Amino acid sequence: MFDFNRKKETIISAGIDIGTSTTKLIISRFSLMNTAGTTHVPRIEIVDKEIIYKSPIFRTPLKDNTTIDVAEVEKIIQGEYSKAGIEANQIETGAVIITGETATKHNAKEMLHYLSNEVGDFLVATAGPDLEGIIAAKGSGAFDYSARTGKVIANIDIGGGTANIAVFKDKELLGTCTMHIGGRLIEFQGEKIQSISPSVQRLLKEQGISLFVGDSRDALDVDLVIKFMTKSLGRILKGEVQQKDNVLLLGHSPNWKEKVETIVFSGGISECIYNHEFGVHPTTEYEDIGQVLAKELQRDETLRSFSWLEPIETVRATVLGAGTQTTEISGATIQISPQDLPVRNVPVYNFNFHSNLQEGLENFDAAIKKAIDMYDAAREGQNFALYISELPYMGFRDIQKLSEAIVKVMEKRPDPLLPIVLVLQTDHAKVIGQTLLAMNVRQSVICIDQVSVVHGDYMDIGKALDSGVVPVVVKTLTFHSS
Repeated sequence: MFDFNRKKETIISAGIDIGTSTTKLIISRFSLMNTAGTTHVPRIEIVDKEIIYKSPIFRTPLKDNTTIDVAEVEKIIQGEYSKAGIEANQIETGAVIITGETATKHNAKEMLHYLSNEVGDFLVATAGPDLEGIIAAKGSGAFDYSARTGKVIANIDIGGGTANIAVFKDKELLGTCTMHIGGRLIEFQGEKIQSISPSVQRLLKEQGISLFVGDSRDALDVDLVIKFMTKSLGRILKGEVQQKDNVLLLGHSPNWKEKVETIVFSGGISECIYNHEFGVHPTTEYEDIGQVLAKELQRDETLRSFSWLEPIETVRATVLGAGTQTTEISGATIQISPQDLPVRNVPVYNFNFHSNLQEGLENFDAAIKKAIDMYDAAREGQNFALYISELPYMGFRDIQKLSEAIVKVMEKRPDPLLPIVLVLQTDHAKVIGQTLLAMNVRQSVICIDQVSVVHGDYMDIGKALDSGVVPVVVKTLTFHSS
């Protein structure tokens, strides 16, 4: 596709986010160029990126509480393509992401595959809450801010059904947590309560609060629920979790150890705080607790004790976090199984040894369990690439110990026969790959190095070139670089 000169190429990308409350998309144009000299291995990088179209914010169309209206979603997307002057066959990359409670709808997977065939050649992912939080942190600017400042920053992405928290320092993910906090957990019709979510019903029961469908939207108990959500979020961020907070936890407890210094709010609720979309596109007025929740977040004393950073994007953080693609070339010292290439859309899990092999190996098993929970929560056999960073100097025995640990943890995947896909920060790929083969592993091995990836990235690994390297497409699930 690319000549080994400095000629610039362009590709069109689409990002589509179908969330609990809203659906939106962006169309972007990326300029790619070989930035290496004429006598060097080509290195293709994005040298310019431009958003050429942003859709309005649409209410996510549902047939009922458990079924996405696929035809209506497609109608929205095709209509926005037409407004942008883009045909589906012009789109060469991008992402369709289903987020929040929409990902639990019984036809979510069917819709993803349908859309990926109908509206472009996409990376396709149903984003679980951990992954959604990571993507949102990249789209909001929190991820980059953590690198510029070295501060521990928590991005809290609050939509219609959940608050997805992702904590970073120096672009390293420290932990995640998801809570039942969102604008649509209590909905109104006129002056009356129309619906109360199951999570809020459990909260009402535990706290002895009487609130029912048909009650006034101005009932004092509605405010009690909102205040409880806000106070609970503050305790979670402070690391002061109480037993009563468990009712709002979705999945695991908060698992970061460092003290949060700065917070960023993204998602639909943050739009009620910052009004980035005001006057840009007509938006639907939602009959729910979202605006009141946003005001309570702003005045809560515990939350105000943190440093606040305004997001680059509010309601669009996730869709912009699903847009950018970079292309890299692996190092020449690699070990691959040619029959297994190319591979597409493999999510990346980063494990950092922090230059201590023994301590890293002690935490290795738990890390892979987290990777499986993040990328294969339904235990359907979704593979992932393990990115190993900051290895210490290793002798022969160390290489063997690491390889043995890799085999052990990879056998614990729901489908252990999937290829072992390893990405090494340093040039250990060939020696580790050959050690694995010498151990007669029953899986095929794809082991590459000198490629920079992080949590939440997706990778395509192409067929080997004549020079022995492989082209690697890293779909970085982020858009803004400033």
